[in-house]
Amino acid sequence: MSFFDSNSYFIDEKVGLFKFENCYKVFDDNGLEIGSINQKLSAGAKLLRLFVNKAMLPFKLEIKDAEGQLQATVSRGWTFFLSKIIITDANEEQVGSIKQKFKFFKPKFTILDNSEQVAATIKGDWKAWNFDITDAAEKSIGTIDKKWNGAMKEIFTSADKYHVKINPEYSNPASKMAVIAGAITIDMVLKESK
Repeated sequence: MSFFDSNSYFIDEKVGLFKFENCYKVFDDNGLEIGSINQKLSAGAKLLRLFVNKAMLPFKLEIKDAEGQLQATVSRGWTFFLSKIIITDANEEQVGSIKQKFKFFKPKFTILDNSEQVAATIKGDWKAWNFDITDAAEKSIGTIDKKWNGAMKEIFTSADKYHVKINPEYSNPASKMAVIAGAITIDMVLKESK
């Protein structure tokens, strides 16, 4: 089964003491590791993060399957306000993009397909970490929440754990990769935008 054939993704942040790059593991409903999401930074970018607001800096997130094969990349160039984030497949072909909007702790992400049409919208309450994913007709196609985390783990670490669920009936092959890639990287996109 392809990484993007799944409808349920459990995302678990790997915490490091002196960590410049975000790193997450991805699990399925059975607790099997099906992939990872890693942030890639050059040495120069790591140095810049000490002096420049990271919300302005470019970032690149690589989504890989359990065998370490690249599945998709989510990246952004330099930005000074709200940015456009590009989603590419394993062949570096653009499959979609993400546009961000923030309004009083209520972020909104619009995921566009390759022809710049709205494929999905992710919106919700950043503080409570509840997001709804809707298609272009505003029909619910999924959710993002933090129901997976245990209370004690949340108290003692800053690690983020969250669950992305896509409704099985949502099977638009042209935009499913962009929707899932945008949804499973949402925590890192929010962190890089703060």
